[in-house]
Amino acid sequence: VQLQASGGGLVQAGGSLRLSCTASGRTFSSYAVGWFRQAPGKERDFVCTMSRTSTAYSDSVKSRFVISRDNAKNTVYLQMDSLKPEDTAVYYCAARRYNVLTYYMNDYDYWGQGTQVTVSS
Repeated sequence: VQLQASGGGLVQAGGSLRLSCTASGRTFSSYAVGWFRQAPGKERDFVCTMSRTSTAYSDSVKSRFVISRDNAKNTVYLQMDSLKPEDTAVYYCAARRYNVLTYYMNDYDYWGQGTQVTVSS
């Protein structure tokens, strides 16, 4: 499975962006998927994850970000609203063969290349 993330860009604080992550190689509708982010000089952090039936979010993005998927398009989305400067990071999508939620990077089998999100104050 190859993952391609897109949709990043520059936005003002309070604005919105929608990231996309499209899979190729095989369908990943039965996989758990997740988004992580890495700010400059920091470790890669969990943002959110989605299985076939459940979602989970980090406290820092809960109520502002929404993860969703369109299995017909083999694509996962991350809708980001009310963006803050501290959301600035490279955002990575990931997929896991087991359809179980997990916050841990090492549990994911496939990674996209990352897309830059910059939120100006």
